[in-house]
Amino acid sequence: MPFFSGRCLSTSKLIGKTAIITGSNTGIGKETALDFYKRGAKVILACRSLEKAEDAKKEIEERCKGLPETGNLVIERCDLSSLKSVRDFSQKVLDTEPHVNILVNNAGVMMCPKGETEDGFETQFGTNHLGHFLLTLLLLPRIKNSTPARIVTVSSKAHTSYGINFEDLNYKRRPYSAIQAYSQSKLANVLFSRELATKLKEYNIEGVNTYSLHPGVIKTELGRHMDDTLFWGARKLFGILRPFLKSPELGAQTTIYCAVDEKCANETGLYYSDCVVTTPHSNALNDEYAKKLWDVSMELVGLQDYNPFTANDPGVKNK
Repeated sequence: MPFFSGRCLSTSKLIGKTAIITGSNTGIGKETALDFYKRGAKVILACRSLEKAEDAKKEIEERCKGLPETGNLVIERCDLSSLKSVRDFSQKVLDTEPHVNILVNNAGVMMCPKGETEDGFETQFGTNHLGHFLLTLLLLPRIKNSTPARIVTVSSKAHTSYGINFEDLNYKRRPYSAIQAYSQSKLANVLFSRELATKLKEYNIEGVNTYSLHPGVIKTELGRHMDDTLFWGARKLFGILRPFLKSPELGAQTTIYCAVDEKCANETGLYYSDCVVTTPHSNALNDEYAKKLWDVSMELVGLQDYNPFTANDPGVKNK
């Protein structure tokens, strides 16, 4: 048990609200879904594996059996490592969901072996950043019409370890480092959240706030690649530290805080840890980096001719 762990103490309800959580079949994503469900939200479990999502749905419903004013859990497939999957999921949401009040960009991979997404991006940058970047911007017209709305992106303190290499974001020319690539993707998460807040302000869009955060070091499945990418025995060594790591429930608290707590309702573009605002690394505060990453990302995901801040909401097709 960690010596200190922030908790979201808000009792606010989410009845009538719709929340989307990527990677919500396990870990802190599942705990976030459980919390929102208890608060009465319609929670869309956006997951790569429908089978695992179904298991998570059954578990959450079982844990909440008998509780009053619970919400509704909906399963949809969304593979953040596939731009097509992200587009298909986003279109389905736009066709069927009148409101998107909370978007939690939670899914991620950590320190995996060298690989590429189906679109040719380095796995961690493509999944952790580009997939969520595309998802957020495709849903933004609906989110703008669902105010007050919040966009929460789960980053990591690992964003402080390395910088971002704009000349070789996808490790085409430099030697691959799993930990460096993970750090770069998590730095991209913070830069994206900050630049999104900046652009929302530039377009005079009110009522949509953005947040990025460090959830803590948590007992989850994310470290499953450590033996392959760090050194043999890394997982076992990491296991020795388990008594000092956060449980998924505690690890989800800062995500939940940013998504529902009244105390941060008027904050945007900031970075949080243990449910308080924290200063990120200087690289994450670099406005030039933030703007450059935005422009590059728009091109990589094929949105260079699209303006999500002025785009019309297409409206629901199937209620």
